[in-house]
Amino acid sequence: MAALSKVFAARLAGLGVLGPDGESIGRVRDVVISMRVGRAQPRVLGLVVELATRRRIFVPMLRVTSIEPNSVQLTTGNVSLRRFTQRANEILVFAQILDSKVRVDDPELDELHDAESIVVDLGIEITRTRDWVVARVAVRKQRQRLARRGAIHVVDWQHVQGLTQNELSMPDQGVAQLLMQFEDLRAADVANAMRELPVKRRMEVARALDDERLADVVQELPDDDQVELMHYLGVDRGADLLEAMDPDDAADLLGELPETEAESLLRLMDPEDSAPVRRLLEHSPDTAGGLMTPEPVVLTASTTVAEALARVRNPDLTPALASLVFVVRPPTATPTGPYLGCVHLQQLLREPPASLVGGFVDSALPRLSPDDSLTAVTRYFATYNLVCGPVVDDEDHLVGAVTVDDVLDHLLPEDWRDQEVAGQ
Repeated sequence: MAALSKVFAARLAGLGVLGPDGESIGRVRDVVISMRVGRAQPRVLGLVVELATRRRIFVPMLRVTSIEPNSVQLTTGNVSLRRFTQRANEILVFAQILDSKVRVDDPELDELHDAESIVVDLGIEITRTRDWVVARVAVRKQRQRLARRGAIHVVDWQHVQGLTQNELSMPDQGVAQLLMQFEDLRAADVANAMRELPVKRRMEVARALDDERLADVVQELPDDDQVELMHYLGVDRGADLLEAMDPDDAADLLGELPETEAESLLRLMDPEDSAPVRRLLEHSPDTAGGLMTPEPVVLTASTTVAEALARVRNPDLTPALASLVFVVRPPTATPTGPYLGCVHLQQLLREPPASLVGGFVDSALPRLSPDDSLTAVTRYFATYNLVCGPVVDDEDHLVGAVTVDDVLDHLLPEDWRDQEVAGQ
């Protein structure tokens, strides 16, 4: 395939990056450019490439041999594996320019005069000196409410106003292109990608995500980033977000806020959602009661195997939480009726679908107490080779379950998410 000398930047998103011997290095996640004085064409400095370890590095355009329809080829030579950090004079195309509002003064496009347009792409090309520059801008006239989506126009860079660094820092920039990039990513990967964005863009993305998706992402952010985001969203949206989060994660987040602020948010939440969070906040965060989720899979003894398997197929359950179902006498909402025992997922898979789970309950498995320390919980998982365990109070009521991912969150260093992003 012939190498491209001109390409629209959005086509590069997600393209594989290959080394000189054809080995896979990573994927393109953004394009870095530098503005010039006046309306001179910006220079393309390089690419942000995400490695398999999820670390994002900078690859200078000088290291790019060719851009092909399905990949980017690099030359021989060293590429720094240090984590990419955006410098003051650098602008990210996907993160900061796409969806920006601009004005076009091209005399051949009267329909765009005196009207705001939206940047949908940048055309980059290689010059005689082997430098890559931004030569064209693809724009669409901003539509009015209920109006049909307008056509895309490609104009020369010098006919576009509104893309200086100061203008890009203005509020209310759209995020449609960024959201498209995030659609197929896991919540943890979206969280990592958001942390790479400038603060302004990070908050704009957060505001645009729906509550369920944002809740999944926030649960993967470090504590400081969670608190910063809550302050940006305000109490009303913050309360909606907490309702969408898992109760244990919501409790952890509220535990990072000042007590008066946390109480204000709890009062705004639906009582049905705030009640389990309040119960969790009664326990120290480094005990089984503070680590647990109050929403494990809870069944009665008369539940069939088929029903039990249907419950653990719920895609909202983590694999750890789905590995064990708990059997109690009614009621099944935590705190439950008397705790009878548990049934392992593997056991359910071995039994006939019409069998009742009460016939093979494991009542001998030791239980965790809400006051058990983090050390005791860790030893419990190691001793019994489990990824999920029941938390039962002094009155023999099941109050929740601790999963191994909750334990790891507290065992790892506070900056473990930073190390994961850096691939250390």
